Amino acid sequence: MTSTPATAHGATRSGIVFAVAAYLLWGFLPVYFLLLAPTGAFEIVGWRIVFSLLFCALLVTVTRSWPALIAIVRQPRLLGTMALAAVFIYVNWQVFVYGTISGHVIETSLGYFINPIVTVLLGVIFLRERLRPLQWTAVGISAIAVLVIAVNYGAFPWIALSLAFSFGLYGLIKKRVGPRVDALSGLILETAWLTPVAVAQLLIVGATAGLTFGMAGTANVLLLIGVGVATAIPLLLFAAASRRLPLVTIGFVQYLTPLLQFVLGAALLHEEITTVRWVGFALVWFALALLSVDLVRAGRSARRVVPPLV
Repeated sequence: MTSTPATAHGATRSGIVFAVAAYLLWGFLPVYFLLLAPTGAFEIVGWRIVFSLLFCALLVTVTRSWPALIAIVRQPRLLGTMALAAVFIYVNWQVFVYGTISGHVIETSLGYFINPIVTVLLGVIFLRERLRPLQWTAVGISAIAVLVIAVNYGAFPWIALSLAFSFGLYGLIKKRVGPRVDALSGLILETAWLTPVAVAQLLIVGATAGLTFGMAGTANVLLLIGVGVATAIPLLLFAAASRRLPLVTIGFVQYLTPLLQFVLGAALLHEEITTVRWVGFALVWFALALLSVDLVRAGRSARRVVPPLV
């Protein structure tokens, strides 16, 4: 069936709704993770994978999506691609949870502020999306901002850059497999690939520091069970958005998550923000403003183009 302007507009609109919902939920997740104390980062991520798998399996059963999932499993190359996506999302979540509970929420927000620029750049490198001059300017300013903040830290800002690039590469993979892998099938495959890692991780934590599951009260148990759902839903929304929107648009919406995280770290957790860090963040925000202006201009130009009658 041929796509019409009306159906294309509907897909774009729903994609934006999915993207906004995903990034808003991600923005509030640090609060959830902080409520999991005294559970450590490795245990949190381990339970997150296990309970996400159970949640996704339930959804697949309820929606009767097993045939679609089995069809993907029978394609080795596609299955391998989902394994690669699993690696990047594992790195992203492990670093994110560690940064959150170790008092580096503002640095995690920096990573997600930089991520839209990384997303745009990856679109150019791998998908041959063309950047306009204003977009290149935004990329350059962001690179300067990272350098400024790194010099101020006196150390490589590995949390921020790990988050930016791991999620950027994850989004790139989801974009490339989007037409062939639905959101739910993709998530359950990624989670299934990571389940052996999660089990090993939980065994190691249990043999060393000791697991807190069942040892820190009923509320902690319920929150750890719920972490699978709390992290699976935004990923499902993001996957649905990535199938409907270009990477540039996704990068534009993505600023919602770090903005919420920044406010949380600065206003509620009272993390220190030095003058140089303010300068670095200001440069990133300026770059995002340029990116936003360019996107609005491009959208207006596209609307002025009248499709030919066929």
